[in-house]
Amino acid sequence: MLAVANYHYIRDDFSAKYPSIFGLTPKEFEQQLIALSKHGKFISQEDLLAYKEGAFTENYILITFDDGLKEQYSLAKPILDRLGIPYIFFINTANYEDRKVSLVHKIHMLRSEMPSSEILQIINKSFNLKLDAIEKNKALVHYNYDDAETAKLKYLLNFKLTHLEQQELIDPIFNENHDEKAVTKSLYFEDEMLEILFKNGNLGSHSHNHVPLGKLSLNELDLELKKTQEFFLKRFSKPASIISYPYGSFDASSGISELVELNNFRLGFTMERAVNKDIETAPYWMSRFDCNDLPLGKSDLFKTKAIFEKPLFRKWYKNESSSTNK
Repeated sequence: MLAVANYHYIRDDFSAKYPSIFGLTPKEFEQQLIALSKHGKFISQEDLLAYKEGAFTENYILITFDDGLKEQYSLAKPILDRLGIPYIFFINTANYEDRKVSLVHKIHMLRSEMPSSEILQIINKSFNLKLDAIEKNKALVHYNYDDAETAKLKYLLNFKLTHLEQQELIDPIFNENHDEKAVTKSLYFEDEMLEILFKNGNLGSHSHNHVPLGKLSLNELDLELKKTQEFFLKRFSKPASIISYPYGSFDASSGISELVELNNFRLGFTMERAVNKDIETAPYWMSRFDCNDLPLGKSDLFKTKAIFEKPLFRKWYKNESSSTNK
């Protein structure tokens, strides 16, 4: 069986005027890795891709990171290398091709500087949007580490507004307070880091732009996937083998597997909180746990049992809406 751990921010200090960026300190990260080592054997991207048929013969742990943040390289990578643990960093290629900050990170930064209620007021002035009871519940479930106001805000931004509408709302506020080129340089991997990571088999795609792929039209989705693969081919002469889907929810991952396969990806990761029994059943619906779900995490799901003890297996793939129906 395979359990996948996913990380974003690794920082020495997460203090902010309005705390909105959460993650692990290097010490907490190392402690969790040691805890995970007691549950299974760490597996690399190369070994994972070598599994073609049948169920996993051992209990494996895969370490992944989304967004390609420089702090992951400077703070997490040395710990992983010292412990001899393999890993995959998934990057949004627009950060390097266009030298711009992902909208999601602009929002993270602004949310650390402004209360969620204030941003919600700005949205209400610009758009006539309200969440129904089902959507409110989805927001609370998907953003279960946030308070209710922040969960509503994040759901509105990520699933109710189009990418263009989000840009129109957030960019003016962000540009008033930040230099985008300076932020891009400080926030993401440098070119030399990318070369090292790809050479060592530690790099994958998080798509081109950080957008919910399941919300795109077929043409938009195909372009998004082609752009990220074009970056890999241009920079490394090889396509990316694995992609992790931005946001990773069912809605953000549904209806895309056909085009993901057609664009030469071999595996795709969601954020379904479940264990993978094999790969071949649904290679583009591989599940992952947020680091907070795992041993020593803020919402540890395994306080009373081991990760692979009577686990819940992934099942989202059974309900995928075909991309041909979009």
